[in-house]
Amino acid sequence: MLPITEHLLHLLGVEKTTFRLYAVSVLLLSLLFFLFRLLMQFLRLCWRFYITCRRLRCFPQPPRRNWLLGHLGLYLPNETGLQDEKKVLDNMHHVILVWIGPVLPLLVLVHPDYIKPLVGASAAIAPKDDLFYGFLKPWLGDGLLLSKGDKWSRHRRLLTPAFHFDILKPYMKIFNQCTDIMHGKWRRLAQGSVVSLDMFEHVSLMTLDSLQKCVFSYNSNCQE
Repeated sequence: MLPITEHLLHLLGVEKTTFRLYAVSVLLLSLLFFLFRLLMQFLRLCWRFYITCRRLRCFPQPPRRNWLLGHLGLYLPNETGLQDEKKVLDNMHHVILVWIGPVLPLLVLVHPDYIKPLVGASAAIAPKDDLFYGFLKPWLGDGLLLSKGDKWSRHRRLLTPAFHFDILKPYMKIFNQCTDIMHGKWRRLAQGSVVSLDMFEHVSLMTLDSLQKCVFSYNSNCQE
């Protein structure tokens, strides 16, 4: 029986009985055990985070915004943000460490020599993170993009022959033609001066033009 049990019953204004004393003691012990487990889990997470930070010290990182936001908001999706990213990449050519908030580190692979082994690795070696892919499942399902493990490997084996280099090689001429059309349109819009363009719209039209010519053998002139 805990010494605090009688004091707690007195504060609650409840009559002291043997059953109530033992019942409250059990509840208090259960609460203490639950709090102890939470504390141990928290300490375990802190230790794992410390080990992760030690392992990431070898990777360069640009200056953070502050300790709470990390690098959030430093590189916006506009022309200024791209220029800031280029300045960082001019000095860091291989791998960059980026912090999303105070506790979420991301390694951004820049050099092809680092990207190639990761892309060619099996699903067991390079699993997909549920934090970044999980929220897409209600819209995209558990297909090739979001699946992992044996399911991803099986679907990848089924689709790989369709995207073999020997199959895609005859379409390279069409890809180049569609790209040349997009570049020609940019030159006409610029006419020797600096022009701000919506890259997403132009690249999307170029992709649509390539698909129509390669899949349906149809020339829609959608880029013009």
